[in-house]
Amino acid sequence: MNNNENNFKKIISHAKEYGFIFPSSEIYDGLSAVYDYGQYGVELKNNIKNYWWKSMVQFNENIVGIDSAIFMHPQVWKASGHVDAFNDPMIDNKDSKKRYRADVLVEDYMEKINTKIQKEVKKAAKRYGESFNEKEFLATNKRVVDYKTKITNISKRLYTSLENQNFADIKALIDELQIACPISGSRNWTEVRQFNLMFSTELGSINNNTNKVFLRPETAQGIFVNFLNVQKSGRMKLPFGIAQIGKAFRNEIVARQFIFRMREFEQMEMEFFVKPGEEFKWFNYWKHQRMKWHKCLGIPDSKYRFHDHEKLAHYANAATDIEFEFPFGFKELEGIHSRTDFDLNAHQKFSNKKIQFFDPETKQSYVPYVVETSIGLDRTFLAILSYAYTEETLDDGSERVVLKIPPFLSPIKAAVLPLVKKDGLPEKARKIMDKLKFDYLCQYDEKDAIGRRYRRQDAIGTPYCITIDHQTLKDNTVTIRERDSMKQERISIDSISDIISKKLKVNY
Repeated sequence: MNNNENNFKKIISHAKEYGFIFPSSEIYDGLSAVYDYGQYGVELKNNIKNYWWKSMVQFNENIVGIDSAIFMHPQVWKASGHVDAFNDPMIDNKDSKKRYRADVLVEDYMEKINTKIQKEVKKAAKRYGESFNEKEFLATNKRVVDYKTKITNISKRLYTSLENQNFADIKALIDELQIACPISGSRNWTEVRQFNLMFSTELGSINNNTNKVFLRPETAQGIFVNFLNVQKSGRMKLPFGIAQIGKAFRNEIVARQFIFRMREFEQMEMEFFVKPGEEFKWFNYWKHQRMKWHKCLGIPDSKYRFHDHEKLAHYANAATDIEFEFPFGFKELEGIHSRTDFDLNAHQKFSNKKIQFFDPETKQSYVPYVVETSIGLDRTFLAILSYAYTEETLDDGSERVVLKIPPFLSPIKAAVLPLVKKDGLPEKARKIMDKLKFDYLCQYDEKDAIGRRYRRQDAIGTPYCITIDHQTLKDNTVTIRERDSMKQERISIDSISDIISKKLKVNY
């Protein structure tokens, strides 16, 4: 087991032990790829939602939000292409009996080659020092050039085969690359087959009078079918956006990597409607705006990268992913897509309803184009948790685990801790707690030694601990301890709120 795998296991264990994420229905041995968010997990999740909603809806006068239903008319999914085309190519290993997405196996193989390139770059940078020219090295080093050529050739073949649904060639590619099952280590594969990912159920109470409906596999279609409702009721003019946060469901055959790929998950999506011909301008705008949003979290730039799509979805004319370096490698965190007019046109055709925008300037009606930003809430949660998890050895030789979550996202903003459970300290602490709780989610804790309480707060990512001691009763001052530096200082009770407030500011 490498360090990243070991670290990821620690993160998963920590998430459960400290009330962030639990396996769903655990007392019944759980349900594969389904998770529940615990008392601190739900707070972090809500804070991420709020951060996204503010930056997307509150700060943009031409973007509004909706909350559409999970159940939708079956024709919605026929029009969107999900009934006929929402499939994943799957392959089974005969020895481990495990099933994998065939395209992901090949993409993981390409990522391993890319990792080799990065290792070559690091070695060369160390060897040449300040005179190292990375761009020139990538273009001229024979080994690196060969690696890049191999990635290009594999990528071209994979995505061409996917587009043409040539599953036999994908299987041949897996065989030629000698890709082995991560569990059994064997290359004893079945043929590649397609699986539709939508969950279906029945709407109605009488068996012979039921309608087959689907749990939505994405939230975007709820926005598209409400385009005219929002546009007319809100008197919206192009360009304008509609945002939504909501649950989506996919019957992932291969659900893995904790909450990275689940069967029930949450999306934060915004569809931005623009005049045809202006979609690439807005695609580039949102591409950079969304990356800026991620970097406001204070996570190093090196953890993020763009990945432009070579194989475009049937509805797109441009697409890129914002990828994050998880413990298991760079993976998609958010997608930005130029969806053209595919969705609105499809719903116009299937519903026999005119879905167009009347442009008062040109006096013409037309179907708008759409630029979409779609981010996985659960994946963002995992990205923040993965980066925040830190093991430290302190000066005295002791160790601590601390979650260095961006303070404005932290589940608990401050812990109020009386030094001892007597001498009037709990009563004084309660008064401070009662004052702070109207502005911040705080936690009161009087159990165990103060050092042990600090460690508990470090483990859930609390930015500040406020300790009430005997001196507090004399001069109305407290000790405030900062999470990351562990620095402590004496401050007046009246200044607590201001200090916390400054810590929680976000540079949007």
